[in-house]
Amino acid sequence: MHIVGTFWSLVPAIVAIGLALCTKEVYSSLFIGIVIGGIFYAVDAAAGFTGFLTHVFNEGFIANIADSYNIGILIFMVILGTLVALMNKGGGSAAFGNWAKTHIKSKFGAQVATIILGILIFIDDYFNCLTVGSVMKPVTDKYGVSKEKLAYLIDATAAPVCIIAPISSWAAAVAGFVTEGENGIALFCKAIPFNFYAILTLIMMFAMVKMKFEFGSMKVFEKSAEAKETSETETDSNNSSNGKVIDLVLPVVGLIILCVLGMIYSGGFFSSDSDSYLNFIDAFSNSDASVGLVIGSTGALILTIIYFVSRKVLTFKESMACLPDGFKAMVPAILILCMAWTLKGMTDSLGAKQYVADLVAGSAAGLKAFLPAIIFVIACFLAFATGTSWGTFGILIPICIAAFPEGAIRIVSISACMAGAVCGDHCSPISDTTIMASAGAQCNHVNHVSTQLPYAITVAAVSFVTYIITGITMNLGLAVSGIISWVTGVALLLATLSVLKKKNI
Repeated sequence: MHIVGTFWSLVPAIVAIGLALCTKEVYSSLFIGIVIGGIFYAVDAAAGFTGFLTHVFNEGFIANIADSYNIGILIFMVILGTLVALMNKGGGSAAFGNWAKTHIKSKFGAQVATIILGILIFIDDYFNCLTVGSVMKPVTDKYGVSKEKLAYLIDATAAPVCIIAPISSWAAAVAGFVTEGENGIALFCKAIPFNFYAILTLIMMFAMVKMKFEFGSMKVFEKSAEAKETSETETDSNNSSNGKVIDLVLPVVGLIILCVLGMIYSGGFFSSDSDSYLNFIDAFSNSDASVGLVIGSTGALILTIIYFVSRKVLTFKESMACLPDGFKAMVPAILILCMAWTLKGMTDSLGAKQYVADLVAGSAAGLKAFLPAIIFVIACFLAFATGTSWGTFGILIPICIAAFPEGAIRIVSISACMAGAVCGDHCSPISDTTIMASAGAQCNHVNHVSTQLPYAITVAAVSFVTYIITGITMNLGLAVSGIISWVTGVALLLATLSVLKKKNI
């Protein structure tokens, strides 16, 4: 039975996703998907039971978890969990919650503040997910915003913002997939106006907060949270009562600054080996997000401990006790992330990338007007099944560049690829960004996925129609096509939300 490079290569991920959504239990679902991937690989290679064990454990779990990039992300998560524990223990989170009572007056304000903070932290999606959650959770809890809605707001302002920000780890990743000597950042910037899914997602969030309604299973969780809304922000009696707002603001600001410095350092900005310093954009293009975030977060952790101890908010011993607390808080997310990486390794070994690449290359002929919409759907499917938008970029962007050497169709197709990858990543329960959004909001992961899906699918459907309109109007020029597409897309989205509100689904 031939499996590698065929549709069967996507089956392990599809089974894992389906089981997770049906059983509401993600650990066993991911493990079953990994086992199926191992069985398929052993059958195709005629490797027997020994080959199955080797592929699942040696080449699967151990190899993927031991990957240097993945290890860096795990370290970053543990350090960020420790910082959150320090801010909670030092009373900074409680002080911020008390401050928010006098400045953020309503549920509307809490949600808008969360969205704006998510937009402002555009450097990296991992950093966005965990930082926004830790800062805004006391406020959203106070005003009856459910953990599920907070997780959606975090997730919808993580990847969608990063993919339209020229200075971000995502821009650097996309630029890295652009070969043939072209300026990747310049091409990325040209594609931003046609990234309909990312921008429409941001418009939808503001629109729904303003319209004050929810639909799908999110409505149930929101009603439950409103019923539990308390007049006081919950605090732990073991936390310091000497905390001030600055005890939360200073560590977060320091973390942002140091992570930016860490990323450009990893990109060679401060290198003395070169004849001249790299400029800021080039440094971001060359950066290693994993290394940069570890350097930045480690520096922020050290400075935060020094700050708390010197201010006598916490003793050194109490600060050190936050290390295991931070690790414990991140264990569920780390476990899911490690299994998701292993599952992705299984699909890669089965040739999923080549299968999808051949599928895209074979569907291009004679469908120029519909090509952006087709690329969007294929990117959605691939990112959803594999849980990686960056992997989707790596597969599809080189194909788009090779198929369309120049012209409007090239820019729009690359935009469709990026938008579809973010959409699929946004929907997938095995996406690392989705997993960390759940961790940031302290939300059950499957609940986050099931409540987010109807929202993401709504924007995806509108984006699909918008890409069809773009493909049809491209011969009028990019500017005219963009205006027609945006007017139609925004009008369709607002009309859809109005109908959903009226029906109160």
